[in-house]
Amino acid sequence: MSFQTEKQLVRNFYNALDSANGQGITAALEQFTATNYKWRGFHPFNLQTDVQSVSKNFWQPFRHAVTNIQRRMDVFFAGENFIDNVASVWVCSMGHLMGLFDNTWLGINPTGKLIMLRYAEFHRVVDGKIAETAFYFDIPHFMVQAGYAPFPQQTAAHMVQPGPAPHDALLFADVAPDEGQKTMAAINFMIKDLGQWQSGLPLVEELARSWHDDMVWWGPAGIGATYTIARYAEQHSAPFRAAFTDRSGTGHIARIAEGTYGGFFGWPNFSAKPTGGYLGLPPSDKVSDFRVIDIYRREGDKLKENWVFIDMLHFFNQQGVDILARTTRIQTELSD
Repeated sequence: MSFQTEKQLVRNFYNALDSANGQGITAALEQFTATNYKWRGFHPFNLQTDVQSVSKNFWQPFRHAVTNIQRRMDVFFAGENFIDNVASVWVCSMGHLMGLFDNTWLGINPTGKLIMLRYAEFHRVVDGKIAETAFYFDIPHFMVQAGYAPFPQQTAAHMVQPGPAPHDALLFADVAPDEGQKTMAAINFMIKDLGQWQSGLPLVEELARSWHDDMVWWGPAGIGATYTIARYAEQHSAPFRAAFTDRSGTGHIARIAEGTYGGFFGWPNFSAKPTGGYLGLPPSDKVSDFRVIDIYRREGDKLKENWVFIDMLHFFNQQGVDILARTTRIQTELSD
């Protein structure tokens, strides 16, 4: 199965979008997207249902704030959607949008310095147009680079995160289908094993069924990145499971794989209650949805690396805390 047509469309779209300014951004979106285009983004942008709104609400303000944009893509692949029995084709990319933070964005004060917006993106391509996009980006990660501390109780490490260790994830050429099938099988096994956190196995043993011992989990700001199964269990998985109860089953809109790379996204992926408190929040019985993109690298029959994008602002907002407003207000008060 070749995805060259879909991949080239998305690459052409990126070239047009990244080189456009002002209303030219709207024109680029109109050129490459379908009439009933749907765009999903992280809080506070959420669901947008026309290109004018996407351009006006996200792209134009962001491009005004962050100048001299470069798209530094680390992962690029495509595949037929496992969720709808391969009825649709999606193209996925992941990396950073790099530029100079010259003007205020979302109340975040500019630094005049280099900054990166960490992102992952899925595009559904139909009849030569992009019909649907999930564009998930790590705003708290951006805030930390600008000198803010939205999540002081982060459990793992913060850094500008690299791409895959082999540097082989830009799949512009065709890849043997059987490799993608192996990757999908590894992802599906991990999802089934994860279930609703009721395997009955010790956590490290459970994780070792799906992951290499020296796995790397590149998590979002608020949680951070962690390395090896033991430290992943200690610095994220165990605290997360202790914090939440009543985890729903997993739901995805798209799940694809090509070569040794794969990923999925949901809207939401799952829901849970933070009955144990989390990242400074007190215990709560409020159910919260989690919007997530996961990108994986497989090595052999297990998973080796995982880049995770969680809408932390949306989670906290559901719990009654506006992280953007709170953090920017505190920073302003400290500066006065």
